[in-house]
Amino acid sequence: MKKEGKNQSNTVLLAIVVGVLAGGVTAYLVVNSQLNQPKTQDELIKEFYDVETAVHVSPHGMRKHLGENPNQVIVDLRSQEEYQTAHITTAISIPAYATPDKSDYGAVARIVGGFEKILEENPKADIIVYCYSGPCMTGRKIGHMLADHGIYVRHLGIGWSEWKYYWNMWNHDGETQVNPEEFITSGPEPGTLSDDLLGTGCPIGGEFGC
Repeated sequence: MKKEGKNQSNTVLLAIVVGVLAGGVTAYLVVNSQLNQPKTQDELIKEFYDVETAVHVSPHGMRKHLGENPNQVIVDLRSQEEYQTAHITTAISIPAYATPDKSDYGAVARIVGGFEKILEENPKADIIVYCYSGPCMTGRKIGHMLADHGIYVRHLGIGWSEWKYYWNMWNHDGETQVNPEEFITSGPEPGTLSDDLLGTGCPIGGEFGC
């Protein structure tokens, strides 16, 4: 009699265990199926703009706020030689190129270390990188490298070529009379803007401001 009761208890316990496992597997399959459902077009569009606006920085907006935010750090990824010839005022140099014609992507420790130093000195830094032109892949490659090391940077929507040579292309109509040379510095130092260029800001505030 005792043996029969014990067998019944074991059967009940086994049924419970099987039921729990079956329920868990079913829940996993349902959730996994939902996660693997292809995204709708609307979801893909929203995701694109979430990423686009998080990563890319308006050159016009940055130019109007240049020098105002102490937490904004602009990094020039071109070679040191090109940086010293001319760069965006206030930008610092962390070159991803050894010379104008030779990349230095293999110098991971040096490059990552340069960005780590920025964050050590300014933990709230909003880091914006730029390279040779808008289509240039250097910023994207370095951004990927940094993300692998837990450092997240944003990208200027244009590169040095557009900043220097195509000023009228990205500045708003009516503001193209601004002298681009006032926003360019030569030499090994980042440079500073003249006082009359500070504090102009952007008249459009809020989430969608420039």
